[in-house]
Amino acid sequence: MRHYGPAWMHVQTACVWEALARKVGNVHPTAPFADVECATFLLSGAAIAPTFHNLEDFLNLGDITLAAVEDTRAWFDANANLGIILALAPLAAIPLHVDLRRHIQQHLGRTTVHDAKQVYRAIRLANPGGLGEASEQDVRSEPTVTLLEAMKLAADRDLIARQYANGFADVFEFGVPALLEGFEQFGSVEAAIVHSQLRWLAAYPDSLIARKNGLVVAEDVQKRAAEVVRLGGIATPEGSRAGVALDKHLRSDGNKLNPGTTADLTAACLFVALRENKLSPSAPFTWKTDEWLT
Repeated sequence: MRHYGPAWMHVQTACVWEALARKVGNVHPTAPFADVECATFLLSGAAIAPTFHNLEDFLNLGDITLAAVEDTRAWFDANANLGIILALAPLAAIPLHVDLRRHIQQHLGRTTVHDAKQVYRAIRLANPGGLGEASEQDVRSEPTVTLLEAMKLAADRDLIARQYANGFADVFEFGVPALLEGFEQFGSVEAAIVHSQLRWLAAYPDSLIARKNGLVVAEDVQKRAAEVVRLGGIATPEGSRAGVALDKHLRSDGNKLNPGTTADLTAACLFVALRENKLSPSAPFTWKTDEWLT
């Protein structure tokens, strides 16, 4: 039998931390959207606990993903965590006694058409906003390729699919180092999350923004975030003021510029840092500052 140990605890901690952090444009405790609030994300993280606590009951990645979405939908009508499930499931499915980075690509390479069918079912059940049509292997139809092959087809338009295609290289090589850099600099998990989110946004157009508003709009957000980083990010008064202005821009027009994919990738980075003992659940979370979002 495979031994997963506390993988579910890493999932839960990553979900809680991600939801509580005052990230630009995202829901957090003092910034609800009209149809969803921070508690929804916290409870959605709790809803998937049975699946990730009992990973040994599942034979493949597709079944894990579908079960987690079904658990969430049993609690909520709204989709609050599909992206997080897609980002975390492959990582959590790797047994703790093996090297995560070394085995994730092998694990994804063993996915099947059944995995793709189950993940497609999960996506249709979650019914995420801004879901467009694909010329090949559209999620509204039954897939005829493996899950990895399907994700490779979507990798140029979706950052989470890109992680499946490249073995989560962006998470391991970019996201986790940015997160740990932030923690070392600021001494709190929340500040580290904000620091890394701004760097994600400056480096990659957010997929959810692009799906809902078009790539040109997503690239404009990327440029604005790059300016925040250029000004020093949350380490400087100038960068912090620019970050607050970016947050206001993202929340305009009914929160249509919510960088949701970046939030999901942030959760994946938190999971990796926890699993690899680079962050502890007992690490200080609260970022004490008067110059950021309230």
